[in-house]
Amino acid sequence: MTRRLLLASALMISLPLVLAGCFEDKQTDTSTVEGSDHRVRVAMLQPPRSGLTPLSDDAFKLSRWGATETLIRLDPIGDPQPFLATEWKQLDPKTWRFVIRKGVTFHDGTELTPQHVVNSLMAATRAAPKPRILDGVTLAAEVDGADAVIIQTGKDDPLVPNRLSSPQLAILATKAYGADGRVNPIEAGTGPFSLKVINGTTSAKLDRFDGYWGEKAKLAGIDADYVPDGTARAASLRTGNADVVEAIPVSQVALLDPSVVHEVPMPRTNTLYLNTRNGPLTDPALRAAIRDAVDRISIVNAVYEGRADIAAGLLGPALPWAAKVRKPVANPVAAGAPNGAEITLATFTDRAELPEVAVLLEQQLTKAGFKVKQEVRQYAHIEADALAGKFDAFILSRATVLDSGDPVAYMFSDFACEGSFNIAQLCDPAVDAALAKAAATPSGDARRQAIIDAEAAVLATNAAIPMLHERVIQGEAATVSAAERDPRERVLISERTAIADTKP
Repeated sequence: MTRRLLLASALMISLPLVLAGCFEDKQTDTSTVEGSDHRVRVAMLQPPRSGLTPLSDDAFKLSRWGATETLIRLDPIGDPQPFLATEWKQLDPKTWRFVIRKGVTFHDGTELTPQHVVNSLMAATRAAPKPRILDGVTLAAEVDGADAVIIQTGKDDPLVPNRLSSPQLAILATKAYGADGRVNPIEAGTGPFSLKVINGTTSAKLDRFDGYWGEKAKLAGIDADYVPDGTARAASLRTGNADVVEAIPVSQVALLDPSVVHEVPMPRTNTLYLNTRNGPLTDPALRAAIRDAVDRISIVNAVYEGRADIAAGLLGPALPWAAKVRKPVANPVAAGAPNGAEITLATFTDRAELPEVAVLLEQQLTKAGFKVKQEVRQYAHIEADALAGKFDAFILSRATVLDSGDPVAYMFSDFACEGSFNIAQLCDPAVDAALAKAAATPSGDARRQAIIDAEAAVLATNAAIPMLHERVIQGEAATVSAAERDPRERVLISERTAIADTKP
């Protein structure tokens, strides 16, 4: 912590010059009545990768700004709720009917109809590459009468409503879709804010949409700047150049007024994956020895400065239901003596904390009796070797809830015999059976219990040692109210967000 504070203090001297190149000189006008002329200035973590097309990861920016909306949205525990669809019914295992909300106007003035829904969903199925939410999914949509659509899938899929909550399946006006397959989201959404200007990878501008079907936005608009440098993002809040800031680095928190710093649990777990197919850790007793040697508290305190949650399982506090239904996992194998067993511990540099975690883990495992060799590279240069099982242990910061808001896809990918991201090389019949049961269970309490049962099956193998759950640190100026603190990072500025008038 001392090293980080010294570094942060030194950076304070040079930051004014850095910030001059990151932000335009935009002072908030606080002389008008709240909700009429106030605009919020937002410092975003990353620039768009694909011109803000909603068929890419850029969809999450559009969603966070309140520009686009989906048929379904998820409640805090991940259950589907009405949004642009007011109700739905499963007609058979492969067929669903969704009733479309009436009285919704796109930002270009056209009225939402079931045909718009079909157009948007089918455009997503034809995209190259497909939106991630449709990986391995065959989906077709057609108009059903004046107010509904029928959606069919190639195989039984109880998660269809959850899938339709993904920002990548936002419903846009006809004008958004070009003949060349490109999607232009300017003035094409249905949300409380209309996207007006895209300044490449520099900034974007949105204005309040007065024709919004829901509650009228309190803000006049949003001015979003992309500020990849974490130090500059934090300084923009401190100097008053931004009102809301994404992802403030842990090292910068001490430089900010605690009242403007808000920690949000992320559905992201820092996990130690152990190779169950090759090398010394094919021995379950040695995996158990590593399990017992990991000191999570020291990692959280030393590397994350206490701003992370100690892991009790694969799923953390961003999924609040998990802790309520989780039970202690019995350890079927006792820890064995390492006796100098040599293991290679690997991770990547793209997330600054992970190499530091590797250093601490090496110390802990060495103390337990292992001989540890580290391998640390950029992620692009280490992923293939990790997936090929070339390391005995691999530290990974892994999103546990993908675009459907449901963790089964992540768990299948990482721990099923046929999982495409199976770094642990795990192939366990009990795990596969538990995952299959969870995947086939409809949304609700029964599915949540099946997910926790699958988690327990994975943990019993000691193929994955969850260490901590990360948090995102969000900055909000004292004048800002009702900025959204969303663990899924789908909403940031909503119709309720406001900026107070600071003048008497």
